[in-house]
Amino acid sequence: MQDDKLIYKELSYQIVGVLFDVFNEIGPGHDEKTYELAIAKGLDLRNIAYSRQVPASLIYKGEIVGNFFLDFLINNLIVLEIKVGTRFSQKDFKQVLNYLQASNKKLAILAIFSRKGVKFIRLLNVDNKINTFKTELTLNKIRKFSLY
Repeated sequence: MQDDKLIYKELSYQIVGVLFDVFNEIGPGHDEKTYELAIAKGLDLRNIAYSRQVPASLIYKGEIVGNFFLDFLINNLIVLEIKVGTRFSQKDFKQVLNYLQASNKKLAILAIFSRKGVKFIRLLNVDNKINTFKTELTLNKIRKFSLY
């Protein structure tokens, strides 16, 4: 996707800026809750609207078949999921794709804090339907992604 076609481009850049500010200020080695609190403070300082631990339900034929809690829902547009570890896992991607589907949002940012820094990836939900083939292809390509 070309840079000029990114959805929520400016807001995404601001969010990523907060992630890097947090890492640069407090460094590595903290748990997810600590990073979550620091990110919330960073969003507050930039006057970016957000909600934390937002409940979302996956509905099938009118019934709830799954319940989730989004780490952040920013400006009611972007799901932000944070992790601590050395690399993204297939489970992380599946989790965030489920969040996108359940929340009916178009964009998520998955971020991971490691001892070497913070990395992020944008995940897109096209037409509020996750294309399973593309998802599996993406997951297979990303499975080997590591911060080292």
